[in-house]
Amino acid sequence: MHIPDGYLSPSTCAALYAAAAPFWYVALQKVKRLLSTRLVPLLSVFAAFSFIIMMFNLPLPGGTTGHATGAAIAAIVLGSWGSILAISVALLIQALFFGDGGITAFGANCFNIAIAASLIAHFVYRLAAGSSPLNSSRRIFAAGLAGYLSINLSALITAIEFGIQPIFFKDATGAPLYAPYSLAVAIPAMMIGHITFAGFAEAIITAGVVAYLQRTEPSLLKMTAPDAVIDSSLPVTQSGWQATRSLWLGLALLMILTPLGLLAAGTAWGEWGAEDFTNPETRQQIEQASSNQAAPENPPAGLERLSTFWTAPIPDYAPSFLKSEPLGYILSAMFGVGLIILASLVISILTRAKRVSDA
Repeated sequence: MHIPDGYLSPSTCAALYAAAAPFWYVALQKVKRLLSTRLVPLLSVFAAFSFIIMMFNLPLPGGTTGHATGAAIAAIVLGSWGSILAISVALLIQALFFGDGGITAFGANCFNIAIAASLIAHFVYRLAAGSSPLNSSRRIFAAGLAGYLSINLSALITAIEFGIQPIFFKDATGAPLYAPYSLAVAIPAMMIGHITFAGFAEAIITAGVVAYLQRTEPSLLKMTAPDAVIDSSLPVTQSGWQATRSLWLGLALLMILTPLGLLAAGTAWGEWGAEDFTNPETRQQIEQASSNQAAPENPPAGLERLSTFWTAPIPDYAPSFLKSEPLGYILSAMFGVGLIILASLVISILTRAKRVSDA
């Protein structure tokens, strides 16, 4: 679901940057009022969780792959605005350093994954959970539903963005300049895998983390459930970094397990490189995943031109100095999480400095 450079036209990318900008602005305004020793660790850990969970690729029908996003659980704990900021930071680190998602398409990826998914997850969770106690099973169900619907909404928006490209952007011969498949191909290709597999993975992960928090740190669920009652028999939680200690331990385990994400063969639909369109074997895979519709004989001209817009220093989470792909994946995960913690601290320092200057 990470749109690479070249699959969307420059005008589409610009429009989606413009669409995302107001949400980023409001998110920063909302979050900076809450930045404290408690919120910075939460932003960090859920941005890091999103980053890591997106490294676990899942095999999908048609020979493609997909992944969960972590946006729903971030929205449940941080609220929609905090989640928008956290997931955007994760996506930015992925694009800049690992080439997972394009720089020109960063606004689109944030709009699809960080913004749309966070907003719908927050709304669905609040609606489905109601005023039930923080430790109720109803909240676990609500979390799973929020996860399932949020990732499918992201996939649908992404499919529409892909599918409108050949309608509006063609060369003089009528050949698509960017993403080559129409809405009739793009929507089923994206949605079948997310409705049947990736959506349930997101649901299970989101519900599982909520169930875990109910037992260990129930107060972390309070921000988006202000009217819910915390059972007095539940453990009293810490504040600041202490409150997220168990989450960081779980995240460390996930980092060690990230090489499992390499087991899924294939590429996510709509993330093929320009060179893949000239490789007979890959062309066959593209066509199989696209309702057996013929792939372009040559890479779309605009896609080929923009695909080299940015060269990430560690493309595909594979450091060039390492021969071991699994070890490279683990080190990339550790490096990415470190960058996310640093980015969260920088955001905290900048917003605090602005508050002081405005006072």
